[in-house]
Amino acid sequence: MSKKTKNNNNIVLNKKASHEYQFLEDFEAGIVLEGWEVKSLRAGKVNITESYVFLKGNEVFLSGMHITPLNTASTHITPDPIRVRKLLMNRQEINQLIGAVERKGLTLIARSMYWKSGKVKVKVILAKGKKLHDKRASEKEKDWNRDKQRLLKNSRY
Repeated sequence: MSKKTKNNNNIVLNKKASHEYQFLEDFEAGIVLEGWEVKSLRAGKVNITESYVFLKGNEVFLSGMHITPLNTASTHITPDPIRVRKLLMNRQEINQLIGAVERKGLTLIARSMYWKSGKVKVKVILAKGKKLHDKRASEKEKDWNRDKQRLLKNSRY
């Protein structure tokens, strides 16, 4: 699959998460949606920046994701843009997440949403919060890589 087609499958990306957390492992999860939510996702009316994933009773849920309803949504429903949505994962993956969150004190965050075979998938990341000095170091490294690319680009004829 080329990069071009891969980018078209992305719905939304949580860029803030890479600044706040150190990623350890990622999982793919399905999500339970209503019809109006799917239409809004196709239109790109979603925000997962403030969302988080939590475990409750051997199930995984996504909270804080905001899906803006379209004006053309049906009149016989009352859309709730920030309702808690259930994530669909294998029992083995859920058990692994429960162990990591309860024993190791790690965090679950939603990194991105994308289309896969006509279905919406959520990339759930098992992450560890960065300390202030870690954030400074990653910012320094990012600046250096950007300056390095500029130098290489300008040195060519």
